[in-house]
Order: sequence, then structure tokens, then C-alpha cells
Amino acid sequence: MIARCLRPGLAVLAGLTLLLTGCSSGTATPTATAAPSRTAATVASAPVSDLPTVRESELPPEARRTLALIRAGGPFPYGKDGSVFSNFERILPPRKRGYYHEYTVRTPGERDRGARRIVTGGDGERYYTDDHYESFREVVGDEAR
Repeated sequence: MIARCLRPGLAVLAGLTLLLTGCSSGTATPTATAAPSRTAATVASAPVSDLPTVRESELPPEARRTLALIRAGGPFPYGKDGSVFSNFERILPPRKRGYYHEYTVRTPGERDRGARRIVTGGDGERYYTDDHYESFREVVGDEAR
């Protein structure tokens, strides 16, 4: 009897957990709203992780434009820009939920958000991925590396 009640209860709990953690697979529609920018004041110029690095000037122009929008606090072109990045892949250094935020880097020729992102950390660090979170490079200032 208890097992019959426990299974549906666990299913409801799992569903609520997914809902509360913000899991979704839908596509975002472009918006002009500004997302919170936790990194506008602080920008890491020296690496803070063991990941490979890339100088900001070496990024594609679209990634540099996204970084400029982040510094300005928006407005961002995609509704999901500024949303919490959960680091499920565990490639970035482990931090508490809410520490990382992600921003779309426009990919020319793509009709959706594409695979390129900038992920920012609460202490000003910035990471770039061009393969939808399969790998990251830490973005450093042009004087660092």
C-alpha cells in the first residue's frame, strides 16, 4: 500500500524539481529586456580556472558584442539571456546554483540561438563555448594569458 502511494508522490516531486530548476527545451523568442548583470563591474583579466584561455580580442565579433552587452547590462536579444547556467556538464569550476549566468552569442546563418554562449561567473570570470557546453575556454583580458 505504501509503495503505491510513494511512486506517484516521487513522480510529482521529480516534476516539481524540474520545474523549479528551470529546465526547458523550448526556443526563446527575442526580447529587448535587460537581464541582471552580475559581472558588469568586475572583469577577470587573469585566468581563474584550469581551462584553456582565449583573449577577448580573439573571440568572434559576435562574442565581443555579447560581452559588450553584458558590460552594459543589456538589453539582450534573447529571452534566456542572463538566465542561470547550472553547470550540469561540470566543466566549469563547481559553484553554488545561481553563480553562473549564460548569454547567447549569435551564430550567423542560424535561425535559432545556435551553439555559442558566454557564461559569466559571480566574481567576473567569463567563459566561451562554441559547441553548446561540450567545452569551454576562459575569456581573459588582452594583456593576460
